[in-house]
Amino acid sequence: MAAEVRLALIIEYDGSCYKGFQYQKNHPSIQEEIETAIEKLTSQKIKIRGAGRTDAGVHALGQVKAFDLKSDLTANQVF
Repeated sequence: MAAEVRLALIIEYDGSCYKGFQYQKNHPSIQEEIETAIEKLTSQKIKIRGAGRTDAGVHALGQVKAFDLKSDLTANQVF
């Protein structure tokens, strides 16, 4: 049975073409892009968690986010 592991992401991005980090209906967001990419890699729907977010057009360097993933692998083996 797969265990759930929590993985941290340290990310940077150019937010020029996005309406901020947090998911927004009918507008592109960084959160949506990352969650979609992880789902393509893992075939699992995930939800990113974090303590901060950016507004529309704002960039980030070293922003930390986390997500949970079901896996038989250890965190070091996942990616």
